[in-house]
Amino acid sequence: MVTASLVKELREKTGAGMLDCKKALEANNGDISASIDWLREKGISKAAKKADRIAAEGIAAILTKGNKAVVIEVNSETDFVAKNEEFTNMVSTILNTIIDSDAKTVEEVLELSCKEGTIKDLIVSKTATIGEKLDLRRVAVEIKEDNDTFGEYIHMGGRIAVLITLSGANSEVAKDVAMHAAAMRPSYVNKEEVPSEELEKEREILKEQAMNEGKPANIAEKMVEGRIRKYYEEICLEEQAFVKDGDLKVKEYVSKNGGSIKSMVRYEVGEGIEKKEENFAEEVAKQING
Repeated sequence: MVTASLVKELREKTGAGMLDCKKALEANNGDISASIDWLREKGISKAAKKADRIAAEGIAAILTKGNKAVVIEVNSETDFVAKNEEFTNMVSTILNTIIDSDAKTVEEVLELSCKEGTIKDLIVSKTATIGEKLDLRRVAVEIKEDNDTFGEYIHMGGRIAVLITLSGANSEVAKDVAMHAAAMRPSYVNKEEVPSEELEKEREILKEQAMNEGKPANIAEKMVEGRIRKYYEEICLEEQAFVKDGDLKVKEYVSKNGGSIKSMVRYEVGEGIEKKEENFAEEVAKQING
């Protein structure tokens, strides 16, 4: 008889999904050793060996349904796999599963049920069959009011995904803002969102720069305030010059069209991930001797 503890033990040893472990144990009368071989023969336990690799390519994707929108980043090791139909189908399954659930975090999403068991099981299974480490890195869930508008934009086939929520205005304006955010890389919607410690650090750097230019302290302080305005224009969506009309700030463009910006989610694939630099000769030698 195949027990839950046997399935758990096999899963921990191989990194394979729950359903695959159950099938392996059933096919081998509960024999752990034979089940490990069975999984290896099927190529399923390969997933565990890929756990320490770095997945910095992949897809950022969006799905909206009524007043709900989901944005995710799913990583792979190579750009080639990110275009693979099996990978994109997996991304679609994850999106559709999230949108019909109450999950809001990566941890909650990984435990959601799907045809393969859980989303975690699905990712482990696809890691084995596709042959690269795959990873659900980020999830954002946005809920809007009836009179709000979603604007979504996917750049370069999923390299960048932007979801904008506007209060008022229309979908065309919302999409314009999403396209702007994709191009201009704002970190925050407005000044209020900038963390105080980040702002203080920037002030210190700017003051040091002004003092190093030989300016007296009182002049340096004034220069810092001017440069902080410039800093806001670089990192805050509302303060940036609108790409389609440089005479308007984004905030002014939205306001002219009867709206205001409520939120922004901007995912760029691999941002912040340290990519592993491999020595090609060493990698080939590893493959030959491995």
